[in-house]
Amino acid sequence: MAKVKKKVKKVVKKMVKKVIRKAKPKSSKKVLKTKKNKVNSEGKLIGRIAHYFSNIEVAVIDLISTLKIGETIRIMGGQETDFEQTVTSMQIEHEEVKMAKKGDSVGMKVDEKVHEGYKVYKI
Repeated sequence: MAKVKKKVKKVVKKMVKKVIRKAKPKSSKKVLKTKKNKVNSEGKLIGRIAHYFSNIEVAVIDLISTLKIGETIRIMGGQETDFEQTVTSMQIEHEEVKMAKKGDSVGMKVDEKVHEGYKVYKI
C-alpha cells in the first residue's frame, strides 16, 4: 500500500508541475528583467521632478537612485519637454553636495522649464 501512495504522489507532483508550467507565460522572465533594471532607451530612471521654481529656474528632484556631479541626465515630460544636461551643481537643504543618494531631494538649476512629475533619467 505504501508503494502505491508514493507512486500516486509522484504522478500528482508531475501533473501539478505541468499545470504550473502551462499557466506561466514564456516571456515572464524577460518582463521581470526589464522591470528590475529599469533601463530603456531613455536611460536609467533616477527620479522625478517634485517642484520647479520658475523665478530662479531651479528644480527639486526626488531621487530613487544615486546622482553625482558630472553625470549627464535627461529630463522628459509633457509633449515638448525632452532635454539633456550635465549636472554641474546640486544642493540639499541649501548646502552644496557632490553626490546625492536614494531618497534625497536635491535642488538643481535646469536649462529648460519643467513641471512636477516629469521623469529624470541618468544617461
